[in-house]
Amino acid sequence: MAQVRRLTFQGDKAVELRTRALRLVVVTARGPRIAFLGVPGGENLLLWSPRKYRRGAWDLMGGHRLWTARPGADESEETYRPDNGPSDVVLERGGFVVAAPVDPETRLRRGLRVRALAPDRVEIEHFAVNAGDMLWSGGLWALTCTKPSATSTYVTPLGDGSAWDYATIVAFHTWGGGHGGHGYDDPQFAFTRDQLVLRPSGRENKRMLKADAGILALHDPVRDVLFAKHARFDPAGNYPLGTNLALYVGPDNFMVEMETMGPALTLKPGETVGHRETWVLRPAGPRPPSSAALRKLFA
Repeated sequence: MAQVRRLTFQGDKAVELRTRALRLVVVTARGPRIAFLGVPGGENLLLWSPRKYRRGAWDLMGGHRLWTARPGADESEETYRPDNGPSDVVLERGGFVVAAPVDPETRLRRGLRVRALAPDRVEIEHFAVNAGDMLWSGGLWALTCTKPSATSTYVTPLGDGSAWDYATIVAFHTWGGGHGGHGYDDPQFAFTRDQLVLRPSGRENKRMLKADAGILALHDPVRDVLFAKHARFDPAGNYPLGTNLALYVGPDNFMVEMETMGPALTLKPGETVGHRETWVLRPAGPRPPSSAALRKLFA
């Protein structure tokens, strides 16, 4: 069903998973980062621009990265710790495991286990191991930097379908020393009866969500792709600002981040925390998917 091989991707050592429906490449020379997602022979749905977007020694690069969030501070200086060391790689049947070196300050070892579930579906198991002799507390945070086209739409189902049904929306005006500034009434973000819909217009802004379904989807008729990802929501979990999902629009639409977050916890020495996402890549269809269709996709 899936072919796995080592290769070089834009000059970096990497490992590739390929099925008849999708191609996924993880850079292992630094990171690890998922650098490519697309249909075989098609264009990259992810932003991948190493050395272009930096914050000190930290390089955004793009693609998909495992972040960590501190309790009470979803973004902190620790979030932007450089992760540029070469990763260890273990090939498995239908997938692989990629693990970064131990961070010298946090003593965390972060990594990804990738495996094909079906030709159009992969599982991304993010993990962090406390390799030190002190406690570590925080949560895992998985960011996918997509590259939108002029007709891209992002949707996420809201609510749990119960008789006491609600969603939490955290809206930003500015953050991080002046990012954003386009207001709480930004028309890029809109609501339907049971969805948040983002049509990116190039204004830097973001929304964080408590969304029980745990689903984010990119619909792009120009590229004929529907990319959807899911991470399970724990109603009892302690999430950043009470939210488990986020969408970020970069200036001039250079990227849109699709983000899922795990609840905060404490790791004793030697313990591991995981955060699982399921990714699906299919043809787009004529219209963005309904909430019911997206829930069925991950049922």
